[in-house]
Amino acid sequence: MAGTGAVLHDIVKPLGWLLGKWRSDDGKGKYPTMKDFKYGEEVEFSHVGQPNLQFSAYSWHSDTKQPLHRELGFVRIKPGTNQVAFVLAQNIGLCEIEEGEVTGESLKTTSHTLGRLTFGKPPQTKQIIREFKRSGDSLVQVVSMATEKTAMTEHLRIEYKKI
Repeated sequence: MAGTGAVLHDIVKPLGWLLGKWRSDDGKGKYPTMKDFKYGEEVEFSHVGQPNLQFSAYSWHSDTKQPLHRELGFVRIKPGTNQVAFVLAQNIGLCEIEEGEVTGESLKTTSHTLGRLTFGKPPQTKQIIREFKRSGDSLVQVVSMATEKTAMTEHLRIEYKKI
């Protein structure tokens, strides 16, 4: 979408450092209630000239290459501030709104609203914290999660390279 020739909207210029496709085959997942795992993922931040960025994340199992987690959504920024919001839908039946701040080439958000399918698999996710940090052509994402059975703990960590 960024290739459409659209000019990046002024409101989201503080998020311009996220734009592009990022990929890694070396993600690490862990959680007290599951076996540690490795995964690959591609994320993309794009725009069409509106006051938001579009976000997509597609992950796969490192060994089998089978598709895993999917997320689609938007990143918004409150005009005149460094306050940011992620609005995301996940293929596991979870929808979330996260809010936080962008500072330089660092972004941290915490969910304040989570919606889930009535028939979603337990345990129920209660909160998500997401952090992105860029350094040159590397982008690191760390996702922490709390469920109805487990306190907030790091769940995913991945370092992407820009492609």
